[in-house]
Amino acid sequence: MNETQTLAQKCLKIQGNEFSAEIIDRVRYFLLDFLGVASRGAQTESGRQIQKAVSKLQPHPAPDDTLIYGTSLRSNPALAALANGTAAHSLELDDVINEASLHPGVVIMPAVLAAAATAHSTAADVFAAIVTGYEVMTRLGIALNPGDHYKQGFHPTGTCGAFGAAAAAGRILKLNETQLTNALGIAGSQASGSLEFLTDGSYTKRFHAGWAAHSGFTAAFLAREGFTGPRTILEGRFGFLHAYSPGSDPELLFKDWGEPYALMRTSIKPHACCRYKQGPIDGLLQIIRGHNLKADDVASVCIDVLEAGYALVAEPLEQKQQPQRVVDAQFSMPFGAAAAILYGKAGLDEYTDEVIQRPEVKEFMQRVRCQKNPDLDSEFPRKWPAIVRLHTKQGQTFSARIDFPKGDPENPLTWDELTDKFHDLTQKVYDQKQGEGIIRKVRSMELSNPVDFLHKGLL
Repeated sequence: MNETQTLAQKCLKIQGNEFSAEIIDRVRYFLLDFLGVASRGAQTESGRQIQKAVSKLQPHPAPDDTLIYGTSLRSNPALAALANGTAAHSLELDDVINEASLHPGVVIMPAVLAAAATAHSTAADVFAAIVTGYEVMTRLGIALNPGDHYKQGFHPTGTCGAFGAAAAAGRILKLNETQLTNALGIAGSQASGSLEFLTDGSYTKRFHAGWAAHSGFTAAFLAREGFTGPRTILEGRFGFLHAYSPGSDPELLFKDWGEPYALMRTSIKPHACCRYKQGPIDGLLQIIRGHNLKADDVASVCIDVLEAGYALVAEPLEQKQQPQRVVDAQFSMPFGAAAAILYGKAGLDEYTDEVIQRPEVKEFMQRVRCQKNPDLDSEFPRKWPAIVRLHTKQGQTFSARIDFPKGDPENPLTWDELTDKFHDLTQKVYDQKQGEGIIRKVRSMELSNPVDFLHKGLL
């Protein structure tokens, strides 16, 4: 089967003016979440560093260049996509889809909005492009088999993201089937993302999202100008599915395509850390609050972690119990457990260098152990279950199993909860009135509306 060409054909059949009200509502929902994490992410150290680099690469941006969210800076669309994607992924609060174990919004949104800055796009165009990008990125993640892809040392947000961004940007740029197939082929030579950042807590994981957005936009732009890429980039002998995972299954690319769209199966994260930690943190908070326990009551904690995420958040144990930087903490299950139990939450205020160095946090992390549980793995990736057990100094044992962490489609954040998250994230960037104005603009987007405010200025 010609998977690459078939994928391009399916992408072109997605039409925004045919979407149900429910799909349109979800696109707005995830767009607002992206704008929140991107605006706040721009304030992080890594966000500022990439802004400096972008400013030096383009020291004299044009007045109509693309906005870098959370700042007054502008840059050409490709560099803006790089900066916005990197910033949005820096908080570990961006959306995620369980089945594919990747983060679509921080790749697809910057690529779409960068492309929209070069075209006269309507909301219908943008909505169709976003749905297309989420679908492509997710389908590739599933077809690779996330666990096997991770074992090869790849980060699927970066690898699959390049293809999703190319497809999404290609829709905005009105590519035909041949051009879109070429765009996918070009993206395949830019699909990257190494998990080696886990060794020293470096910023490259954040960069993966920005680079995928930049790569996909660039691939689509090149294809529009006639540049070619291999038409068998997915299925070929040296193609993506063969080269990036020993357990890939091409048949999963199109199984139940659009039934429902991947966007409708996407989760929002309430805790500022790796997706594999969300369920365990929910379980620990449930126990602590339900039994009115304090940190001093806790003797030890044991957490059953999915094998696919074990190397990310649980091993080597000694390293995970001694995070040195924020990135380390974002991928440390002992730190997440300590923060949840000590402070009753695991948000941005907890994931800081100062909190990492607190003596009580360092001591509590030594009480946390993790283990694999094959019973949990049998439901992965359809579910991301977790089991936590808390043993008290008084000899009591409490346990909780979480099948659907808060933010999953089965246990979603309401619109009110999402807007609260937006305000919480952006309170240092926009005042209350400005924040309300952005929310109102996003929620009132109609299919025929122009979308200039998304790349020219949110306020």
